[in-house]
Amino acid sequence: MKDLTGQISTLESLNKDLIKASKLLRLISETSNVAYLCYSYEDNTIDTIANWDYFFDCKVETHEDLPKLYEYVEVKYVLPLKDALFVEKRGMKSATADFKMKDSRMWVEIETNVIYDEEGRPQDKIIRFTDVTKFNMQNDESNYITYCDPLTGLYNRNYFINLLVQFVCRSDYKDKTVSVMFLDLDDFRKLGDDIGIYGSDEYIKLFGQFLSGLSNENVLVSHFNADIFCIGIYDPCGERSVETIYNKISERLKEPFVLSDGKKVSLTLTVGVAEYPIAASDTLELINCAEIVMFRAKAGNKGSIKYFEKSILDDFLQNVTIENKLKEAVFSQNFMMYFQPQYKTSDNKLRGVEALIRWKDKSDKIIRPDVFIPIAEKNGAIVPIGSWVIEESIRIYAGWRKKYDYPMLVSLNVSAIQYKQKDFIDNLMSILNKYCISPDEIELEITETILIDDFKEITAKLKELRDIGIKISMDDFGTGYSSLSYLKGLPVDTLKIDKSFIDTVTTDENSRIITETIVYMVKKLGLESIAEGVETKEQYDFLKSIECDNIQGFYFGKPMPPEKIEKLIEESIAG
Repeated sequence: MKDLTGQISTLESLNKDLIKASKLLRLISETSNVAYLCYSYEDNTIDTIANWDYFFDCKVETHEDLPKLYEYVEVKYVLPLKDALFVEKRGMKSATADFKMKDSRMWVEIETNVIYDEEGRPQDKIIRFTDVTKFNMQNDESNYITYCDPLTGLYNRNYFINLLVQFVCRSDYKDKTVSVMFLDLDDFRKLGDDIGIYGSDEYIKLFGQFLSGLSNENVLVSHFNADIFCIGIYDPCGERSVETIYNKISERLKEPFVLSDGKKVSLTLTVGVAEYPIAASDTLELINCAEIVMFRAKAGNKGSIKYFEKSILDDFLQNVTIENKLKEAVFSQNFMMYFQPQYKTSDNKLRGVEALIRWKDKSDKIIRPDVFIPIAEKNGAIVPIGSWVIEESIRIYAGWRKKYDYPMLVSLNVSAIQYKQKDFIDNLMSILNKYCISPDEIELEITETILIDDFKEITAKLKELRDIGIKISMDDFGTGYSSLSYLKGLPVDTLKIDKSFIDTVTTDENSRIITETIVYMVKKLGLESIAEGVETKEQYDFLKSIECDNIQGFYFGKPMPPEKIEKLIEESIAG
């Protein structure tokens, strides 16, 4: 009996200690802004301990209830929270993460620990939630530097990508879409020339401040660099649809931004849009697609918005492939020269030839000049390619000159980039001297587009070339908006009537009148005329009847290799 009484007394004492310890633990927990969640895998039950209501006002009783917590945190932190809650899915024992509560300044740290049995199966899970707002507030400045662009206060590129990754992951399990708008301010570099670097920075700051007003938990706004901004949109619809956001930006840009010195600055914006998962399979690819679409929009119509189409990406990938092949071709000079004959209408004798580059890649596929030349002009390859074309054409012509001594012209197409090279004229003259060719046997073809960027500089070089004796021909005449006005100041010897007029000259009265007027005007100006794209006898007869000086086209010959031109020279010599 005494033993039983002693055991009861011992149990009562232990019970008091347990109650006291439990009370103490509860007091500590309830005054420390901490909450615990305990989960049993065997029973699929959850117990919440301590200050649960301090963080959440929902009940979680089973594992399936845990996703309810997503609704309490800001969208961009849903993915880190998910990873921490279900750490066992990645075979891990523990994980931590920070997240910010929705509609609150509270920051919460979550720490999860999972207990596994000997066979590696999870048995119990303990999750701790701790209020770390004070600590995070002390680190706001360093966070700002890490996550934000210092000029605009918007997210910087790297952090934007991290947040967009979360949008994409969230869209996968919510079956939603994510759109990216890639924004580029048009002619921003020219603006810098006008108002300077400080004025440009102020404009970017003002524009960035406006864009920041569009951001929310479903819309991310970032300043990538210079004049590039990027907007990521989760589940774009309603007020956060691409169209709505674009219209808001467009409306704002209709009014100028006023700088601190009183200057009013107006710019337009070109936007490319791509949507996940339609356009891309991951975040970086999504941004790249939007950028590609933006560049396509810019090439076609500045100040516009363009949406992703598969054909745009296909064209881009094809251009990348061609660009890579082009680098190798430039290094090995893997090109060939063809020549298209030009004939005088007065006696049908060879007037000269137009030199045309051809490129056959390693698979013996001919890549058209209209495909690879624009790429070469963009990446700078046009300079070595153009130099090769000039020297190779003159070298081949020198061989004809020596062999046949037949007086004719070689017409060379030269890009604006080549003309702008400081040593262009010196290099050209060096090649002519090398092959003992007189300048008056060379004709350089120009198009109106090369005059747009720097009319004075190009015109000065053309005058210098003409003074040397080189002839200047304006190609595609009649298709530009200002061809007639250009004629007043340009040192031109020849006008080439564009093929678009010749195609319909025998069927369309307007084309006949325009063509006849151009030929008459050319004669009055004391210049020489060439009709391009002559393909039929009827076209030739009409052009001869109105006294067009020369013709060029399939009717007398397609572009052909040098050896076939030799036969034409022999025919002209024979009469």
